[in-house]
Amino acid sequence: MASIAGIAMSLANYPQVYKIYKTKSSKDISLLTYVILVSGGIIWLFYGISIKNFPIIITYSFGTFSAFLVLVGIFKYKN
Repeated sequence: MASIAGIAMSLANYPQVYKIYKTKSSKDISLLTYVILVSGGIIWLFYGISIKNFPIIITYSFGTFSAFLVLVGIFKYKN
């Protein structure tokens, strides 16, 4: 159950990524939210690497990457 939840959560940002890049607009997207998500994801990723826990590593790799793509979109398409 935890693995399914982890996979679902790691995919949660991809619809936002799609919308930002399709509309070429990051209006109303919170920069602070995604800075916090990326920062927290990096911390969890390093933790997973340090304890060699592959479910944490995989989940936070995808989740952090998707949040990072939102951050890139925010800066690329800021209004």
